[in-house]
Amino acid sequence: MSFHRIANANFKPAKPVRGTAEAKRHMAAVAQLPCVCCRRPGPSEVHHCISGRYGQRKSSDFDTIPMCADCHRLGPMAIHRNKTAWHDEYGMDYHFLPLVRAWLNRDDDTILGDWF
Repeated sequence: MSFHRIANANFKPAKPVRGTAEAKRHMAAVAQLPCVCCRRPGPSEVHHCISGRYGQRKSSDFDTIPMCADCHRLGPMAIHRNKTAWHDEYGMDYHFLPLVRAWLNRDDDTILGDWF
């Protein structure tokens, strides 16, 4: 058995946090934010990040971003309708997590600043 196998034998990625009271409060706060894509005012739908490394399994309720229904699932470039087109336009969805955290923390410079 190789050293690599032995060293990683007991490594298990942490399970994503889902469904706890704290996670539900977080998602309720995210839902009040504007859409990260088009900036349509909230309430928004809460999108669990699915791009890249987040797409391998369900992401945590804390790895969520606000999206309007058109950008999330209804529009022609919605992430759940046309993931490739969405990525071409906006990049990876988890890249918006720092912006969402800043909005939740009421960081006025980030809220008013030009994100794109």
